[in-house]
Amino acid sequence: MLPEKLLASLEGIKGFNKESFVNVHASGEQITSIRFNPFKLSESSQVLPLGEDLGRAVPWTKYGYYLPKRPSFTFDPLFHAGCYYVQEASSMFLEHALKQTVDLSQPLKVLDLSAAPGGKSTHIQSLISKESLLVSNEVIRSRANILKDNIIKWGCNNVIVTNNDPRDFTRLENYFDVIVVDAPCSGSGLFRRDEGAIGEWSENNVQLCSQRQQRILADAWPALKKGGILIYSTCSYSKEEDEEIVEWMNDELIINNEELIIEKDWGITETDYGYRFWPDKVKGEGFFIACLRKLRGEDRSYFKTKNKIELVSQKEKVKIQHWVKQEEFEFVKHENTVYAWPKGLVTDFNILLTNLRVLYSGTLVGELMRDKLIPGHALAMSTLINENIPKLELSYQQAIEYLQKKDLQIGVKNTGWQLVTYKDYPLGWINVLPNRINNYYPKELRILKES
Repeated sequence: MLPEKLLASLEGIKGFNKESFVNVHASGEQITSIRFNPFKLSESSQVLPLGEDLGRAVPWTKYGYYLPKRPSFTFDPLFHAGCYYVQEASSMFLEHALKQTVDLSQPLKVLDLSAAPGGKSTHIQSLISKESLLVSNEVIRSRANILKDNIIKWGCNNVIVTNNDPRDFTRLENYFDVIVVDAPCSGSGLFRRDEGAIGEWSENNVQLCSQRQQRILADAWPALKKGGILIYSTCSYSKEEDEEIVEWMNDELIINNEELIIEKDWGITETDYGYRFWPDKVKGEGFFIACLRKLRGEDRSYFKTKNKIELVSQKEKVKIQHWVKQEEFEFVKHENTVYAWPKGLVTDFNILLTNLRVLYSGTLVGELMRDKLIPGHALAMSTLINENIPKLELSYQQAIEYLQKKDLQIGVKNTGWQLVTYKDYPLGWINVLPNRINNYYPKELRILKES
């Protein structure tokens, strides 16, 4: 049962129809959508989750599709290979907003401020140029670790994952071209997907969320360049968390509310301050988004950097070159751990390491031990691997056993490190010894269920 106080608060908001709104929530309809990874799948690839047919395309994104039913993604090796991300369709509208407000072909500095579990960050990374930089931040440490895992799975290298409070970004005044704030909210837009959220909803929580949203935006605003874009979104229906937040920004900050061109048949409702997704009108969940351009700010080109970057030695580079394409990357060390950073972003990575709490940067290549490199899981998930690395193709059942971190009982001719693949998509590493195969799939990522 939907909260009566919520329904009463929505009366008069453009696009709200109480009868159809209540009916769609009572219908029990569940919508599943996925977004393909363009770095791992070509447009012509016919790689589908567990052989499921795709439904129609999500109209506001190049990479999103609806599925006729929800498969068990846990038991799809392609999900673990980072070939696609399971994401709510309305949230994918971020792509349409970015394409209309930003020149994505240019080198950009983008901040995803509340990024966990990683849906919007992996989407942004699929859209920006390889010369661009994405800072993917999450304030809650446990959620930041999940974010890091999803960034690694996506195969990104021009991304830094941080674990900072929004106020920490005031150290980076006028640094970012784009800031995306998918703000913590009361969650009413997800009632169809999570019935437990209904019991947690209250008018008091809406007010608390509204106050928190204002604080987050006020803290993040100085880090946006003059002329930059802030994209604000929630999964709440409450005007206190949506239009009234944008109205507050209009009153407190010097902004322009950017209008977007949308197709009428998408069913999206344009209000005075943004765009609403009502689940009785769109094929997706409840969502609100607004695009705000910063009209005033100071130019600044100096940022504090105190860290001394330790580059790998020439001798160590020789050990690495067997594994990794080297032309576009600088290899840096933290103790014995080696990271690959895009050469054009080394200065920016150093700035961020100085000013933020960084959990992950570039691509973790592996650990230098004695005279060799022990390859990292992130390298297996990346697009950096040399073509000459030995590969072992697994059947479906073998792939599941590998992802469960079980011992593989298969015959392999050659010993040494090998990249295991499923349908030619990498899953991780094994080390083949004369009498056994060591499974190096990360323990914390393993499938815990039995199929």
